Amino acid sequence: MSALTRRGFLGVLGGAALAAAGCAEISGELLRSRLTLPRPFTVPLPIPEVARPVRPGRYEVTQRAARIEIIPGTTTEVLGYGGTFPGPTFDLRRGSRVTVAVRNELSVPTSTHLHGGVTPPGSDGYPTDLVAPGGGTKDYDYPLEQRAATLWYHDHRMDFTGPQVWRGLAGMALVRDKEEDALPLPRGERELPLMICDRAFDEDGSFRYPSPPESGHTGHMGGHMGGHMAAVDGDYMEGVEGDVILVNGAPWPVAEVTATRYRLRLLNASNARRYRLRLTPGGRFTQIGSDSGLLAAPVAHDELPISPGERYDVVVDFSAYPVGTAVTLVNTLADGPARNVMRFVVARRAADDTAVPAVLSRPPGRVAPVTTRGFDFRRSAEGVWTINGRPYRPGVPLARPRLGTAEVWRLSSDFHHPVHVHLAHFLVLARNGRAPAASDAGWKDTVDVRPYEVVDVLARFDGHRGRYMLHCHNLEHEDMAMMADFEVI
Repeated sequence: MSALTRRGFLGVLGGAALAAAGCAEISGELLRSRLTLPRPFTVPLPIPEVARPVRPGRYEVTQRAARIEIIPGTTTEVLGYGGTFPGPTFDLRRGSRVTVAVRNELSVPTSTHLHGGVTPPGSDGYPTDLVAPGGGTKDYDYPLEQRAATLWYHDHRMDFTGPQVWRGLAGMALVRDKEEDALPLPRGERELPLMICDRAFDEDGSFRYPSPPESGHTGHMGGHMGGHMAAVDGDYMEGVEGDVILVNGAPWPVAEVTATRYRLRLLNASNARRYRLRLTPGGRFTQIGSDSGLLAAPVAHDELPISPGERYDVVVDFSAYPVGTAVTLVNTLADGPARNVMRFVVARRAADDTAVPAVLSRPPGRVAPVTTRGFDFRRSAEGVWTINGRPYRPGVPLARPRLGTAEVWRLSSDFHHPVHVHLAHFLVLARNGRAPAASDAGWKDTVDVRPYEVVDVLARFDGHRGRYMLHCHNLEHEDMAMMADFEVI
């Protein structure tokens, strides 16, 4: 189904008809590569370098262009933190309070958002709080007064988040604490951060992205759509999906593992693609954490749905497989090349003193909500992605929650909208008035709101007063105005 046809289709069909037509899992438009794709499971899984402080509590990182080998035999220009893709992993501790100084040597402005971070508003990566190209700098202050969790950071520039993240401006950040330290979970080489994303490549190995000629994705000017710059061609307004799956920047990589437990920190860093992850020839994920920290108790899954921006912290026990087994992580929402994600090869037996305890943590309890608010994510008749019928208006808050309170936010949609809330963490209370899915467990900051679905979440507003935002984390939707401010008072 073409993008134009599907846009018309979405405009005239209700939720029941949409599901009956079999389109309920579509979340973007496929952009095909123009070069010969490599064979899967031939590139070793890379592990991003860990960022090193220049002095206690201070990190410095430079955003710059660099050419690296992603597809074997070719080179790709990336826009990277430190000139790498992904950027370095920040391994941090709760309460340590760090400053990350970002220097922008690119030709485009940037704004860095610590996704999942409880940060002061001036360091939150507001989309118009830009670091100037050609050497501009900004200090981002992170108090880290939050539980151990898998976070990530990425560009958040107004109207151009999609193309700039696509070209490499993303990396992972891990927060640790004493509660997590006390658990006998896999560590060191048996703890793997896995940043999963999809990309398309041109014949020369460069990233392919459907920017209109006037978009200015390499400069400062851009076309306009609904009052906002158009960074993506209109045929891809649903979201851009590539046909190459990258894990830690490598295409369909392979990792050698021992027959022991491994901790996998799963991040969906795709612009629009959703995944339903499964292990073949069989196996289970034992979930120990969600977006915002450890669960109270582990939850077993045969498969995991993960939308853009979401994270799952899981343990996989490779001792369940005979030595020599190739265990493939697949995406059951896709066919063709995008069905494969990566492979683990069980190389040998080894001692294993790890375990997954029946009790993992004591997460914050529920707080009685003081009010209920509704946020409707929908494409307007004019073709703009909106919240409550409005395209994004910087500085105009749709809500003013009070610091230290909790509210029920009712999220509704017409399409797949992974909704991300800055600053606040939340519990999923219900989907269409029924119990949430098992995969909704724990405190989160991003939730997949499916077509014609209503999701109730209990959001807590702790940490800081000031201006924050919520938005769809389909980056093309975000760039086309599906954002809104709220102000914590």
